[in-house]
Amino acid sequence: MTTPTVQPKAMIQDNTRCIGCRACMVACKSWNDRPADHTDFFAGEGYQNPRDLDANNYTLITFNEIVTGPKPDWVFGRQLCMHCEQPACASACPTTAMFKTDLGPVVFDEKRCIGCRACMQACPFIIPKYDYENFAPKIHKCTFCADRLEANLEPACATVCPTGAISFGDREDMVAEAKRRIAAAPGTYIPEIYGLEEVGGTSVLHLSSVPFEQIGYITGLPKTPMPDLTHRWLRTTARVFAFLYAVFGALNWIVRRRMRHQKGEGEHSAV
Repeated sequence: MTTPTVQPKAMIQDNTRCIGCRACMVACKSWNDRPADHTDFFAGEGYQNPRDLDANNYTLITFNEIVTGPKPDWVFGRQLCMHCEQPACASACPTTAMFKTDLGPVVFDEKRCIGCRACMQACPFIIPKYDYENFAPKIHKCTFCADRLEANLEPACATVCPTGAISFGDREDMVAEAKRRIAAAPGTYIPEIYGLEEVGGTSVLHLSSVPFEQIGYITGLPKTPMPDLTHRWLRTTARVFAFLYAVFGALNWIVRRRMRHQKGEGEHSAV
């Protein structure tokens, strides 16, 4: 009997359908048992609360006032772990606390986490957050509700969205659906799927009506997976250090030989 092939999952975040209700944020907190936060209604610019992701908030709806006509419009975006196909965070983790499952989520084992924050430095999307308030701080981030996926359930956020802004399924199907929406409504969407090719592709695919950089997304990322770039850099660095070691070794040998020669001449002159 053959074992069925596991199909990696993915999510579409369609920002053209998002109304900023933040039901996804509430569902995320509820499922992950994160405490409520005290926030100010007018925190910073606009109505966005909280200002950024943190150890208690794994996803965030961003409020962006964009001028697209005679008056500004609200365009909503969403921040959460992108669950890279080849995650840089997992590659950088020295204890393998961070790893990617066959279903797609990039998850972390709190028992293995030593709080070194290497994943924070490696993440191209600046997602993992440090629990500074804890006596023994750890890393926190969206897990794509990996426990729910194992039980054949959708991520909590996808189950509560009232407008269909969040869609979930096999990655292959989600990519096809995202392309279909863009082709069917070219005036609604910009012709770009954020996450399709960035850093080798991700499990979260974003659609938008405005350029992604206008709503706070990090753009200009390479298509090459970050671990490949890291490994290439490390290989190059190793070669450079080996070359420098050889050069300095040769210089050291020359200097020491000259010093011995000068010492010998001095002793000969003294005699």
